[in-house]
Amino acid sequence: MARVPASSNPSLEAEILRTNAGLIPTLGRYSTTLFVVGAIIGSGIFRKPGTMAAQIGSPELLFAVWLVAGLITMTGALVNAEIAAMIPEAGGQYVFFDRMYGRFVAFLYGWAMFAVVKCGAIASLSYVFAESTGHLVHLPELSASLSHWTIHLPGIGGIAPLADIGVKGVAATLIVVLTVINYLGVKFGSVVQNVFAIAKMAAIGAIVGLAFLAPGAGAAANLATPSAHFNLHGLALWAGLAAALQGAFWAYDGWNDVTYIAGEIKNPQRNLPWGLVLGTGIVIAIYLLANLAYAYVLPIDVMASSKLVAADVADRCYRGAGKWIAAAVMISTFGAANSNILSAARIYFSMARRNVFPKLLGVAHPRFHTPAASLVLQAAWSIALLFSGTFDTITDTLVFVAWIFYAAGAAGVFVLRRKEPDTPRPYRVPGYPLLPWIFTIFAVAFLALTVYQDVSQYQKGESSMIRSAFGAILVLAGTPFYFFYTGQRRKSGPPDGSKE
Repeated sequence: MARVPASSNPSLEAEILRTNAGLIPTLGRYSTTLFVVGAIIGSGIFRKPGTMAAQIGSPELLFAVWLVAGLITMTGALVNAEIAAMIPEAGGQYVFFDRMYGRFVAFLYGWAMFAVVKCGAIASLSYVFAESTGHLVHLPELSASLSHWTIHLPGIGGIAPLADIGVKGVAATLIVVLTVINYLGVKFGSVVQNVFAIAKMAAIGAIVGLAFLAPGAGAAANLATPSAHFNLHGLALWAGLAAALQGAFWAYDGWNDVTYIAGEIKNPQRNLPWGLVLGTGIVIAIYLLANLAYAYVLPIDVMASSKLVAADVADRCYRGAGKWIAAAVMISTFGAANSNILSAARIYFSMARRNVFPKLLGVAHPRFHTPAASLVLQAAWSIALLFSGTFDTITDTLVFVAWIFYAAGAAGVFVLRRKEPDTPRPYRVPGYPLLPWIFTIFAVAFLALTVYQDVSQYQKGESSMIRSAFGAILVLAGTPFYFFYTGQRRKSGPPDGSKE
């Protein structure tokens, strides 16, 4: 059973043992590192560069955005690794917030992961898997009138649940299949994760190789030629950069998912921070190479009009190769969706073990040792979110919400250093306090620019909803559930007879 280092709080040690109950540590350093790589690389690197190119119109700025997003993500990983090594418990960030800020903030985090971030990630990754399937086989669609049927939500905008019904049907099927795989055991899910992590790295490597080795495929001039159609200045430039960063951060999202399965990692005090930092570094290198290859082959205006940049790059290098890239995207999104399904269910499991979510969600399957009920509920809500909007709507919403808690999590390093100065820390963030401050300030600035961009696009009619408002409302909707379960907890008494 995974344990944290000896603590001055014996009741906390007992709580960790209790919340990990039924979960078996089976994952080593190699699997932990590959889990991080597989959790991060999904659809973003194949699809988002086109959208980002249209938002900033410069290959140099595009590359700079990917680099900055990577460095900020690495900073977050370095900061998060201190807390992860200090508290290697199933539930990861949820448990961290409980220690940092108390039950209410921890609950809002867990609820946000369920209501928006993790289920939204599962939905969007599955959506892109299905969309790529559509490049290989024909998927059915409903009539135009049904596809455009819209539900209007006051203050938010409209959603079209029946649009792209063929794509959504395939995506829902994938969610069910991956949920069954992870229901059957973490080791089984981890093997699937490792295989697909290696496969997606190989696929990106093949694209980079094609770009630079195929005769006449690209030109160095493309790397320095800006858009011929627009040039941003002033606040519009900063808003465009914020929008592009949303796309890059979506591609980098998932870097901290490994903390959710800490209770199932061998020697987590060492393997968790190692896997977190090394895995993130590998992904940064892969993403920078991929974007260099994209910009080398496609002029920025051509990239801006592309829906699947990787496929267009491959087609330009070798006729017909685009279909192989569609298959590569399917492999990548399959693996990324699997990692989200595997890890995120542990959040709700941990919440239920603390009596702030339905008790059934905190019961490990007696045979498979997995959070079975949490997996089923997660699948159901992910499918509901899938039918609530398009890929970009879901991803922009979840990135905004995730970064609220990324900022709070980085600031939490200061909180824990003050609240628990004597708790052993097997790993300490380098450059303290500078790195946590850099990450926190950047996150707050990014959130402010995102809200400005969302409101601006909605007022101009460029977006059907204010995505940040949609995300915030979904998060705050969890508040009544918190007070309900807090009331139930007071009536039944705290778990294991411990003091509140």
